[in-house]
This record gives sequence, structure tokens and C-alpha cells, in this order.
Amino acid sequence: QVQLVESGGGLVQAGGSLRLSCAVSGGTFSNYAMGWFRQAPGKEREFVTTISGRGITYYADSVKGRFTISRDNAKNTVYLQANSLKPEDTAVYYCAANGRRGIYTSSGAYDYWGQGTQVTVSS
Repeated sequence: QVQLVESGGGLVQAGGSLRLSCAVSGGTFSNYAMGWFRQAPGKEREFVTTISGRGITYYADSVKGRFTISRDNAKNTVYLQANSLKPEDTAVYYCAANGRRGIYTSSGAYDYWGQGTQVTVSS
């Protein structure tokens, strides 16, 4: 059974930074494509960024240049460094995993999900 546990969310002022972590247990982490998604109140879950097992990355336009995804295969952990945060980045952030090669922007492509961590950016 694959389990994902996010951490690192919190309250931050606009312009600030947070680093989210997602620890993965079960399966072979280095084979997983990993993604970060977010969902704001009253809105649909949206893609943020993804990273392949080999480190290929892709970002939503809304976060490009501000957010960075990375992974440490030795620690079975994926990170999301979020800089220059804006109030519109406020959401519950979820990490997700699937066992296939490549990068994926659709939430339907992911098999496993974490419970989410709240990020709140005040103006």
C-alpha cells in the first residue's frame, strides 16, 4: 500500500516562502511520477507541478518562476519550494503519485494521494 503524507503548510504573508514536503511509503519511489495539486475553497482541484522519476519537471503557468519541485529518491520525499507567494496561492495542497514513467498534469492520471496541507497567504 502506497501512502503519502504532506507537511510544511501554514500561514505566510504575501511575498513570503514555504517549503512543502511529501513523504512516500510503499512501492518503489524512484519509479513514481509525482505531482502537486491544489484546491481553493469553491474551486476545482488544479495542477501545480509534476516531476518524473528522472527529474523532468513541468509547471502550471500560474506558478512558473516562483515554485520549484524537487525530489530526493534516497529519502522517498518530494518537495515543493514556493516563493513569492500571493494571496491567490491560498489552497489545500495535495501531493500525488503514479507508477508510470513520464510527467502528468491531469489529476486522473494519479493513483495515490496525500491528505493535503493548508497554505494560507495573507495580503
